[in-house]
Formats: sequence, structure tokens, C-alpha cells
Amino acid sequence: MLETNGVATEEQIMKAFPSMETINKGPVAVIECFQEIPCNPCVTSCRFHAIDMGDNINNLPEVSPEKCIGCGVCLGKCPGLAIMLVDGSKSEEYIHMSIPYEMLPVPQKDQMVRGLDREGNYLCDVRVVKVLESKSLDRTLVVTLEVPRDLLYKFRNIEVEVKG
Repeated sequence: MLETNGVATEEQIMKAFPSMETINKGPVAVIECFQEIPCNPCVTSCRFHAIDMGDNINNLPEVSPEKCIGCGVCLGKCPGLAIMLVDGSKSEEYIHMSIPYEMLPVPQKDQMVRGLDREGNYLCDVRVVKVLESKSLDRTLVVTLEVPRDLLYKFRNIEVEVKG
């Protein structure tokens, strides 16, 4: 699918995620980088050495969940917006998912927004838990959302309603 429509396959997505046990311990980075291109800002930005791609800059980055503390620095540094944080330690009903966001309007804390899958299809409304804006993120916002657990592997983006 990736080669024909730009959307990762279920197998690629499942391989990118750590175990549910790891997700339930606290925040951890998930890298959905599926194309071998010369890029490594995620590796160089991680001061915990939790992301590695070996000696070849074209290799796919891999996260070591045991080293990742879920700080999110890599999330804002990825030019492809291919990294998110998942945290299952907050609730038995929801996963907190932090995604990079570079659109307008900017979502607000506690706002309900439209949760979307990787193809832009509506899944359900999700609540904005937090919006992080920092100069170190180079104008990329990090939006943390409360996503139903059953949508963990489907959810990927949001659409914010434009108020007229």
C-alpha cells in the first residue's frame, strides 16, 4: 500500500509499535518511518540513545523502548512528522497519543476534535489533553490526545473545526 497510495500496511504499523505492556508503562516513541531515505534528526536529537539506525543514514530508525523515556524531543525534530508518543498508563479506557501538528487552527486544551486514520478518514471525536508549543520544536506543535484504546493502531491525526 505504501508504494501505491502512501499509506502504511497493517503489518508495517504493527511492527512500529512496542508491546502493549511497554505502552502501559508510560510514554514511548513510535516511529512510522517506512522509507529508506537519508535522514537522522531523530537519532541525533535523542540524548538517551533510544533511537538507532546503525552506520547507514539510509537505514530505518528503530526505537529501543527500554531506553526511551517518552520526552518527545524526537517528535518535533522529525521533518516527516513520522513520530508519535503513546502512553497507556493514564487510563484503562484511553491511550494518550502525542502527535506533531503543523496546521491551523491550533487546537486548544479540552477541545473535542475529529480523530482521523492514516488516510484522513474520520474515526471518532477525541479530547485534546495538552498542546505544547516551543521554539525548540521549530513551529511544530505537539498535541496530546485522549484516544480510545481500540483505535490505538488506527488513529494518526486530527482535524480541528474552523469556528466561523
